[in-house]
Parts: sequence; structure tokens; C-alpha cells
Amino acid sequence: MKEKAAGITAKKSNQQVIISWADGHTSHYPFGLLRAACPCASCRGGHENMGSEPDPEVFDVVTIDSPATHLETIKAVGSYAIMIVWEDGHDYGIYNWHYLRALCPCDECRGG
Repeated sequence: MKEKAAGITAKKSNQQVIISWADGHTSHYPFGLLRAACPCASCRGGHENMGSEPDPEVFDVVTIDSPATHLETIKAVGSYAIMIVWEDGHDYGIYNWHYLRALCPCDECRGG
């Protein structure tokens, strides 16, 4: 199964979360992208906008350096997801493996 994380590292020095996938792929997520793509109902504009895929517009969002884009910690959610706690206190988004793999910003995954 390609959507199974094998390892997760948060690098605060360069503001990236790095996920090594079971299929050998590695994804590098800028903190700003992860925050812009927060999958919680509040950030997505309500439950009716919830979906298993990230909105394509998140790849074009420009985020500013603020507590909203500073990762405090990552917590495991069972064996299927992570929850990110941001320095501004936001911690509602549950990023499951499918969602994170669809969010991978690399050229191979983005089709470019």
C-alpha cells in the first residue's frame, strides 16, 4: 500500500515535515503548505467542503511567517494519520495518509 508512512521527521530549522513512505517515496512538506491545507472543518469552510483530497488551490497559497505556520508538535492519530499542533494553538486537522500523499508537492506527484 503506497499510502502508508514509514517515517516522519519535523525539521524546524528549514520548516519542513518529511515523510518517508512505505513504497520508498519521500515527501517534503513546507509548514506553510501543511497549514494552508489544514483538513479541519473550520479551515475547509464547513463540513460540506470536507473531502479526501486537498483543494488544488493550496499549492498556490502564500503564507506569512507567523505562529500559524510554526509547528509546535506532531501527534500520531492511531496508525492512519497525524495531527499537527501549531504555535497559535490550532490543532483540529487530522491529516490521514491518503490526504498527505495527495498533498505531496514534488514534481512527480504534482504531474510536473
